[in-house]
Amino acid sequence: MLTRRSMMLASIAAGAIMNNRTALAKAAQPATPVNFDIPAGACDSHTHIHPDPAKYPFFTGRVYTPELASPEEMTALHKALKMERVVIVTPSIYGTDNSATLFGMAARGATARGVAVVDDKTSEADLDAMGKAGIRGIRLNLATGGVNDPTVGRPRFSAAVERIKARGWHVQLFTSLPMITAIKDLVLASPVPVVFDHFGGAQAELGVGQPGFADLVELVKSGKAHVKISGAYRASKKGPDFADATPLAQALIAANPDRIVWGTDWPHPDSVTPPGRQISDVTPLFQIDDGLLLNQLPVWTADAAVRKKILVDNPARLYGF
Repeated sequence: MLTRRSMMLASIAAGAIMNNRTALAKAAQPATPVNFDIPAGACDSHTHIHPDPAKYPFFTGRVYTPELASPEEMTALHKALKMERVVIVTPSIYGTDNSATLFGMAARGATARGVAVVDDKTSEADLDAMGKAGIRGIRLNLATGGVNDPTVGRPRFSAAVERIKARGWHVQLFTSLPMITAIKDLVLASPVPVVFDHFGGAQAELGVGQPGFADLVELVKSGKAHVKISGAYRASKKGPDFADATPLAQALIAANPDRIVWGTDWPHPDSVTPPGRQISDVTPLFQIDDGLLLNQLPVWTADAAVRKKILVDNPARLYGF
């Protein structure tokens, strides 16, 4: 039986392995040149850094182990994509240790911002220091950890809001549409911005009528939620351009173009350890052509002024560039 993961791997192998790299190669670099004008100050609003684990060890409770991805490789990616700014997000592999993210931000300098993962052991002094370094939000990763129970998700969301509401930060969630429906009332009442990763967990094959998508659209329309139209390969099985994600992107942009940001999800980690393998075994990064994905943006919106909002204005406001 074909699983989502096996179909994703098949679609990527069919069209998205670039520059003679193999599936066990370094983090992906774009093969397709950008085919439209990228405005000055454009931002890739969702990336990760995986440096040397001898210096930045993985979390023992992680559910996968990725290949490495360096700041230098990220710089090459963004040079090709003509992206001046970046947001680096702490992935689940580090737990609440944000050192790798802060390392990546420092390497990038003033054009970088970050989103951290915290818990009740994270002190206010830690948050102060991270804020000075450019952290502008905290992330709840409910998806990778398999948190689907609203009785768990709701209090975690509320606690995150309380923790950062005085700082002018935002709460970012990697979750599913059913969870978004379950916390919709909390998001509408939130005193801080809320950002949903990767199309809010919507699946392209189910279309705009899938359960929960209307709730996501309503939250975007209200102005209470932002959505990252990022990681299209997570929403779609149809590589290499994942064009069936287009109706999702268009619906979200139409709802409120002032609440949409774009991101690569580079270096494209596969967060599922295959059956029969150990969590400590290295799982190859997906080889995604980010140039081809970026070229979908003019398909999603033909209006250059709207694209500037998505690439420049919205992330500048949300992340404080």
